Amino acid sequence: QVQVGESGGGLVQPGGSLRLSCAVSGSGFEIYAIDWYRQAPGKRRELVAGITRAGNINYGNAVKGRFTISRGDAKNTVYLQMDSLKPEDTAVYYCKAETDLGDSGDYWGQGTQVTVSS
Repeated sequence: QVQVGESGGGLVQPGGSLRLSCAVSGSGFEIYAIDWYRQAPGKRRELVAGITRAGNINYGNAVKGRFTISRGDAKNTVYLQMDSLKPEDTAVYYCKAETDLGDSGDYWGQGTQVTVSS
């Protein structure tokens, strides 16, 4: 069984910073990649950033140069450092683990709310 949990969301003023954490737990599977997505009200879920087992990283165009994804010492933990936050970054942020377990191999967390507002 794969469990994915996010933490670190909250309310921040424009220009501020937040760091989100994602932890993937369980046993009997391999993690290929861990990704961050976000979904704002009335909008489609979009990729924010992802990091593969090999350490390859990609970012969504909207966050390049402002957000940084990294792994903890335990490779089942990933962080998303969000700087220079804008009101349009307001969304629920979800973590997804890409694994070799199950039909699709994708497991999602429940999400954490990030609100950027003055």
